[in-house]
Amino acid sequence: MSGELHVVLGAGPAGTTLAAHLAGQGRRVRIVSRRGEAAVPGAERLAADLTDPGQAIAALAGATVVHHCANVPYAQQVEVMPRMQRAVLAATAAAGARLVVLDTLYPYGPTGGSVMTEETPWRAVSRKGRMRADLDAAYLDAHRRGQVSVVMGRSADFFGPGVFNSSLGGTVFPAALTGGTALALGDIDLPHSYSYLPDVADGLALLGDHPEAAGRVWHLPAAPAPTTREVHRIVERLVGRPFAVDVLDSPRPWGPFDEAFMREYAELFYQYREPQVMDSTAFETRFGVRPTPLAEALAATVDWFRAALAPAG
Repeated sequence: MSGELHVVLGAGPAGTTLAAHLAGQGRRVRIVSRRGEAAVPGAERLAADLTDPGQAIAALAGATVVHHCANVPYAQQVEVMPRMQRAVLAATAAAGARLVVLDTLYPYGPTGGSVMTEETPWRAVSRKGRMRADLDAAYLDAHRRGQVSVVMGRSADFFGPGVFNSSLGGTVFPAALTGGTALALGDIDLPHSYSYLPDVADGLALLGDHPEAAGRVWHLPAAPAPTTREVHRIVERLVGRPFAVDVLDSPRPWGPFDEAFMREYAELFYQYREPQVMDSTAFETRFGVRPTPLAEALAATVDWFRAALAPAG
């Protein structure tokens, strides 16, 4: 196993957390991003434009497993993600590697509050959701045709160390620690699944180690869905004080989420107006793992943000 090369695409929180997880296990790891900026101890870093077929082939050369965690800004996704997919599929096939894709819940679309399992129909209503569903169908088709071995791991909303740009990230934990105002979306008394990023990374690594699990979608481990208000109460206990929350009942600019971002995000706001519950029982049963308990995951996240904020006082 030590001779295998794991190539991680993307230098966001998911890609860097996964690369660190794999390197910590003694794996050979290469992390690829547009600017090659991801400094992960024990991992080689490489700059490449993954929409360019030639650069993708060079970046994935020698790979045993490719972990696709790369993303682009919302406004570019519908145009850029399909081009990236075509280049990554061709480059993975050229390397003779297996492909593990980090995916979202967008293809399901609104569910009316029904629990999402791997059998939930894909009924996306948003442009980005339909695009993701088309990508997923193409991944599964490539697997069926024998072009490349593909497996997809779906995650709910991220939180955890290093996660800033999420509904439970930089707009919640810094405010809780410094006495500021946190952001919340939609109805915070509805159940909402949140995925702890280290659990996501561990799940993606497991999928890469089990080629027999390919050819399908798996829901990566997530703790039973709390309400967002319950999450806030746990965080308040962890930081030792209450904090104010600005609840947006419709998408509008707020702090780091400017008008352009919220305009792009509006079509996905349904996720916060109905219960958003992801069931990961199939993965947990198949691989014998359990998600990190929510209170433990939130405590680790608070500790990380506390340390990250310390230099700024």
